[in-house]
Amino acid sequence: MLYPNLNLVLSIAMNKRDTIVQVETVEIIREANNQIDGSWQPIAGKATGTLRGQICPSRVTKTEWETIKDEAISVLAKCVDPTVPPKQETGLVVGHVQSGKTLSFTTVAALARDNGYQMVIAIAGTSINLRDQSTKRLEDDLNLLTRADRKWQHFKSHEFNEGDHAKIANVLADWQDASVPDWERQTVLITTMKHHQHLKNLGEILSRIDNLSNVPTLIIDDEADQASLNTKVQKGEASTTYQRVLTLREYLPHHTFLQYTATPQAPLLINLIDVLSPNFAKVLTPGAKYIGGKAFFHDQPNRIYTIPDSEIPTRDAPLDAPPESLLEAMRIFFLGVTAATILEGEYLEGNRSMMVHPSRETFRHGEYYFWVEQVRNYWIEILNLDENDPDRQDLLEEFRNSYESLQRTVSNLPSFEELPASLLRAIRKTQLHEVNAAGGRTPSIPWHNTYAHILVGGQAMDRGFTVEGLTVTYMPRGPGMGNADTIQQRARFFGYKQTYFGYCRVFLENSVSDAYHDYIIHEEDVRDRLIAHDKTGTPLNTWKRAFFLDRNLKPTRHNVLDIDYTQGNLSSRWYEPKAPHDSEAAIKENRFIVQKFLDTLSFQTDAQRTSRIEAWHNVSTDVRLKDVYEHLLVPLRVTRLVDSQKFTGIRLQIAAYLDTHPDALCTIYYMSRGNPRKRTLNKNDEIPTLFQGPSPRTGTIYPGDRKIKAPKGVTVQIHILELIQESDKKFSDVPTVAVWLPKDVSTDWLVQDQGSDEIGS
Repeated sequence: MLYPNLNLVLSIAMNKRDTIVQVETVEIIREANNQIDGSWQPIAGKATGTLRGQICPSRVTKTEWETIKDEAISVLAKCVDPTVPPKQETGLVVGHVQSGKTLSFTTVAALARDNGYQMVIAIAGTSINLRDQSTKRLEDDLNLLTRADRKWQHFKSHEFNEGDHAKIANVLADWQDASVPDWERQTVLITTMKHHQHLKNLGEILSRIDNLSNVPTLIIDDEADQASLNTKVQKGEASTTYQRVLTLREYLPHHTFLQYTATPQAPLLINLIDVLSPNFAKVLTPGAKYIGGKAFFHDQPNRIYTIPDSEIPTRDAPLDAPPESLLEAMRIFFLGVTAATILEGEYLEGNRSMMVHPSRETFRHGEYYFWVEQVRNYWIEILNLDENDPDRQDLLEEFRNSYESLQRTVSNLPSFEELPASLLRAIRKTQLHEVNAAGGRTPSIPWHNTYAHILVGGQAMDRGFTVEGLTVTYMPRGPGMGNADTIQQRARFFGYKQTYFGYCRVFLENSVSDAYHDYIIHEEDVRDRLIAHDKTGTPLNTWKRAFFLDRNLKPTRHNVLDIDYTQGNLSSRWYEPKAPHDSEAAIKENRFIVQKFLDTLSFQTDAQRTSRIEAWHNVSTDVRLKDVYEHLLVPLRVTRLVDSQKFTGIRLQIAAYLDTHPDALCTIYYMSRGNPRKRTLNKNDEIPTLFQGPSPRTGTIYPGDRKIKAPKGVTVQIHILELIQESDKKFSDVPTVAVWLPKDVSTDWLVQDQGSDEIGS
């Protein structure tokens, strides 16, 4: 866990507010002791066992399967119990990009079948390709087309016929008929594209079926942060796809809506009263061979290459030839394909691919596709020349330079002298694909046709698109709008690549590389905090929306959020509260907290004072920052929004600093030795200025409160205030804490306060 000290911050918000026995499940009996933290306990039966036999050991190890199964059970246990009266639930399942989320929700679907769910609906992708990709995986893993027991009836929304509602109703009727043995009962599986017309068609089918309140249903929304959410929330309206999702849910009184995504920012930040705001979150564990952002950008950044600004085309400065960085990327890719051909021979498995991802504009795809095609054809022509030809020798020398780079990360790379004969064949057999909808529909990639592929495209290769065996990524594009979730979803180069990680290279524009580097801290932070919160067993609406995020990034697109958030970093700045009197209860509690903390400090006596400042204020030096954080800043209650978001940010920064500097010290100033300091509140009922100014203005007698800070480390000032409102109402003995963070206590953060908790209680 990156920042374990954050658990303390989180606790504040939360306080506020493998041989499978093939047996048929005949009856599901749940006793009271099956309850876990208020949820029910699913069991793994025949459907789950069949799935395990389908995927293991060819795709996952026994240990990995046990993790997948256990986590799927944990997910389903948070879903509605199919045996209780009708109710609805919304949950969030967070995986990593390219980490196997589809297998997770397939396992949850199998478990749902084992535990009495009568229907499973998979909303699978916003495009035909993504829908077909997910549908095929469900068909393969659930063995729908070849299994003998016919436990599922599969309906596809784009193939609905007039009588399908009656077919579905007849399947569901078996569950209500006590004379039907369990082995005859089938679970309805419906797959649909996340498109308003497909969802409308599905809704119309369901509207013609009676008694759906007796049908426990699991709805799986893949890539749930895309398209499902309300993009018109700020206008007080409902976007079409969002409305279709809500209507679908209305037809199903007894269901769980399960959101799957690798980028949960949007579902976490939408309004808590939105029906798509999740009530629980589960974080998935990737398999041991998974390579994600931490490996690429933190642990082994030698896989990352920067594309020079001069080699990134713009409308004002187009390129008239393929840039050198693209040629380098192609050389490294072809060398990797050649090495695999030599090392594995006729036993080549899977694929190797390269992705060129220039921009959204299809004209730019065509330009890069033309360059890639021309370069490949030229290299084929040159490598066909006599081995003594100067052009051939020059080209091979260029490949040798790229080989030396690859050699640094591939321990068993064949010698360069072994490569030329196979290099020509590797280049010649590589297929090129322009992946966009310029021809009317995004083409499918015939992965089985050949080993090596180069894909050139844009948005069609973003979210959810699986690039088999991706080793080299070339992305000459900027961060766009700077939405963190969008940038992360472009990382198709993540995945199960441990066996060929040495061949992986990522070419990025400099600011995009920086964005990924910063995103990893944010991603790990959010995941760790969701895991910690899940262990509390409390609803997700008590989870404080506060986490690390670089200020150059926005968490998600703004049009799905109707509650704003604050981003900041208060290093080299004072935190000074504006309304420490906002709650009478908070004032009383803070008096106790502050006094209890002051009692632990040692202040210098009059005889020990050595400076003019000490004559004005009590000072305690070399206080452990960890103690200040845990015993003063964490329990302190801050209730006014104008203060609370920044105060949460302060605590986030100190928590992160303590992770790397656990022995850091702090200086405490007890201002005016605890004597009350009068401040008049303005018309907003806020303190205009907490700090007393210098005296005189030059500060020769008193430098002013802002300068009362230690030369090093964090400084905390404790003020006791008497506050006077315009109505002459007074607030006496109001403890107020100001905090100075030096430059090195620096972390960017985001805080969103939805009024679901009160910071510091």
